[in-house]
Amino acid sequence: MKAGVKLPDVTFHTRMRDDSVGGPNPFRWQDKNTADYFAGKRVILFSLPGAFTPTCSTYQLPGFEKGYDDFAKHGIDAIYCMSVNDSFVMNKWAEAQGLKNVSVIPDGSGEFTRKLGMLVAKDNLGFGMRSWRYAAIVNDGVIEAWFEEPGMGDNHPEDPYGVSSPETLLTHLTKAKEEVAA
Repeated sequence: MKAGVKLPDVTFHTRMRDDSVGGPNPFRWQDKNTADYFAGKRVILFSLPGAFTPTCSTYQLPGFEKGYDDFAKHGIDAIYCMSVNDSFVMNKWAEAQGLKNVSVIPDGSGEFTRKLGMLVAKDNLGFGMRSWRYAAIVNDGVIEAWFEEPGMGDNHPEDPYGVSSPETLLTHLTKAKEEVAA
């Protein structure tokens, strides 16, 4: 993946809270497409192997959540976390993480991830098909900057993390801002 590539147009099947539904599970289905998330906005999109997994839950997601104000100062309108998990899992993970700033996007079937070329087998961990870890700065649906962990491949014995970290993206945005100001 590289800068200048347009994100694939797919439909995400999401569960949205709707208090008019009532009962103990006040959610309804709402399909959203790529444009609903990315059109007319400059955002960070990061994807990871799975909700509730150690690196994702301890470092990557909390780092983006805590860094939201710093990213906003660099012109970021929203931060999205994507995983090849269904909406039920992603919503419960967002709730467990106490998210206020990062929104989750469920890529339940892996269609978006596959079309980006980032779908890998993780059968060695009992996961099945999942996303390779990456992050991107996306401007109006077009990739502005791409941050992919090294060694992408099926059943990789490790889960590299660093290139797609919030710290790396913030450093990139700070340097870009300094270059513009110079």
